[in-house]
Amino acid sequence: MVSIKSQSEIQNIKAASQVVALIHKELAKIIKVGITGKMLDKMAAQIIKENNAIPSFLNYHGFPATICVSVNEQLIHGIPNDKPFKMNDIVKIDAGAAVNGYHADAAFTMCVGGKPTPEQAKLINVTKESLNKAIAIIAPGVRIGDISNTIQTYVESEGFYLPTSYTGHGIGKKLHEDPAIPNVGKPNTGIKLQSGMTICIEPMVQTTTDKILVLSDKWTVVAADKQQTAHFEHTILVTNDGCEVLTILNENQKNNEECN
Repeated sequence: MVSIKSQSEIQNIKAASQVVALIHKELAKIIKVGITGKMLDKMAAQIIKENNAIPSFLNYHGFPATICVSVNEQLIHGIPNDKPFKMNDIVKIDAGAAVNGYHADAAFTMCVGGKPTPEQAKLINVTKESLNKAIAIIAPGVRIGDISNTIQTYVESEGFYLPTSYTGHGIGKKLHEDPAIPNVGKPNTGIKLQSGMTICIEPMVQTTTDKILVLSDKWTVVAADKQQTAHFEHTILVTNDGCEVLTILNENQKNNEECN
């Protein structure tokens, strides 16, 4: 059942979103050669604690860490470990936090060393741009299938692939709520967005196949082709005339700058 959020609920989700945005900002500063996923996880846990929030992912269905750190062919749900990052590793950070029982969730991808190859740059840029294109159409009355098709049409036109086993989602009192928001779909299908809905859109993009595998840890999802992958995500509020991207730090945010 889709939940329309009250103003007090929205304020809590906005507060949680700012914690997630801060995690992204601070972790992006230190992702470099020699840093490990566990170092990032420790910093994320500290940021959450300092901001009077709680981690959304830790112990969620048994997940053993505060954030997901997925490297190279790992697409999502990577468990932070002690393996140092190498130059040109592609690192995906997915973070979630809750304030007063309300969640926010967002992910970003970056290349270690800051000098991606042309192929890496295209993969990262196409994934991020597909999210931006989806955000740009969000408004009351837009259907879930329109979001899905916007992502699919752009990503596939650039020669990349979208696994279908994992989707975006609603968010609020629960980390994952209705509706599911696939990255592949047909326009003018699915439920219509309504003002007051809070949703997460998260394109996950692979290089030569849409097939995935789950590792023996029962969490880490990897591309079956073992090629590098990318993942971006924002928590978004549907407003009366468009939307607001909540998981951007307020210091940099212009209201609705990416929305209709």
